[in-house]
Amino acid sequence: MIQTEVLIIGSGIAGATAALRLARNPQRRIIIITRDPDPHESNTRYAQGGIIGRGPDDSAELCATDILRAGAGASSPPAARLLAEEGPGLLREILVEMAGIAFDRDADGELVWGREAAHSRRRILHVGDGTGRAIMVGLIAALRRCPNVVIAANTTAVDLITFPHHSRDPQDTYRPITCHGAYAFDRTGRTVHRYLAAATVLATGGLGRIYRNTTNPPGSRGDGLALAHRAGARIINAEYIQFHPTALATPGAEGFLISEAVRGEGGVLLTPEGRPFMADYAPEWRDLAPRDVVARAIHHEMETHGYSHVLLDIASHMAADALRERFPNIYATCWKAGIDITREPIPVVPAAHYSCGGVWVDEWGRSSIEGLYAVGEVSCTGLHGANRLASSSLLEGLVWGSRAAQRLEAWLGDQSTLSTPGRDDVPSWDESGLVADADPALIQGDMQTIQNIMWHYVGLVRSGDRLSRAIRELRHLWNEIETFYRRTRLSDGLIGLRNAVEVALLVAQAARHNRQSRGCHYRQDSVDEQGDRLL
Repeated sequence: MIQTEVLIIGSGIAGATAALRLARNPQRRIIIITRDPDPHESNTRYAQGGIIGRGPDDSAELCATDILRAGAGASSPPAARLLAEEGPGLLREILVEMAGIAFDRDADGELVWGREAAHSRRRILHVGDGTGRAIMVGLIAALRRCPNVVIAANTTAVDLITFPHHSRDPQDTYRPITCHGAYAFDRTGRTVHRYLAAATVLATGGLGRIYRNTTNPPGSRGDGLALAHRAGARIINAEYIQFHPTALATPGAEGFLISEAVRGEGGVLLTPEGRPFMADYAPEWRDLAPRDVVARAIHHEMETHGYSHVLLDIASHMAADALRERFPNIYATCWKAGIDITREPIPVVPAAHYSCGGVWVDEWGRSSIEGLYAVGEVSCTGLHGANRLASSSLLEGLVWGSRAAQRLEAWLGDQSTLSTPGRDDVPSWDESGLVADADPALIQGDMQTIQNIMWHYVGLVRSGDRLSRAIRELRHLWNEIETFYRRTRLSDGLIGLRNAVEVALLVAQAARHNRQSRGCHYRQDSVDEQGDRLL
């Protein structure tokens, strides 16, 4: 058994920010668990484009307006204002001053502001095309300087510890659900530990790996969303899965993100024959239209004409030296794949990228379960609505990670409200009687089945028939996986498979329930006129 004040599950920008803010009080005890052996590994690490700041001709009002416009009428105006007003100050305080992030500057030492789709101003700060990587290096280094923060890497959360479910006290049956930590699997020792905490923060990132084509890293299986759902937390807007329009479509490099900043710097989408097509779908914004519009436009061109991909041309619009300097990682990855982006266009396809819904939280990151907070992509603050504005996710993690820590500090300071169970209050993990080891072939096969179902039936374009088929097949698979799980010794792959099928069902059921096309939830059989936004 391991006891702490705050347990944070996930080490990306949201979880790391919460830990850093809490750690300023030397009395606080914080443990971060993360499934990868390297705590830098997270969704944040793969963010290329940058993070929203406030450029010289910008304002909080303009930024909030762009967020709400991109969200297709489903975003929360208070959340958009909160992000736009608090974000720039926190960016400076936490990322620049505490984590030492050196954002790109020009020859005169002035910050370089980038522009991305659906932004009316240049307001994106970046570190080349590796902004997320730079942020993670800075944040983890800052955390390692905090003596009251422990990072437990190579540790996968299995289930949240909630009362009354895990309580040995019969009186807890009549009390509201409260969270007191998590059971977590030590991947090195292959044992499950009880992490008991006064408060728990979910910061596990996204779920893109439930789709066949995704820009997300291997750990993005929806772990946190599944943990929260099994515990009884409220989940909202699960149907709004954003597909990034431009992932590299080259054998061996599938899923590598080609940043929206490429189009922000003048890149143009073309058919394989060289025909620009975005003016046909978004005459005003063209290649800088919101992501849902661009992704469906590409999908429509591919489906209508039988293309295996479309092309993104930046070579004709940016000098070679400037291109290599601005996008060094994209240049290097494409070069390894046999593509010289300074001379030829990049083959791209849409890919699952970001979950706009998630665990419902308020303006302080509090979920519907007492003692459980959620920050970053696993949460739903209402900010993104039906379609996330480019480069808003890192700032959301920063803002809500900070706000959750602020609220927790006040709560932890009131000792009368605290309730941390002890060793005898929560049963140990019981694997007695389990004799089978997890079969990697079964896990991989089931995961691929989930990914294919989600890609074909719950993807960019949906319908009632497709969604009903997905739900039938996923329910059957859920039963098979639960049976498999309950007679098999744990592994990280088995935990991820169980979470993936749970989350896939959540997304499919929410998509079938919502018959109105909006943003990145596009139904061919829409009952309203929102579907006319694109096709």
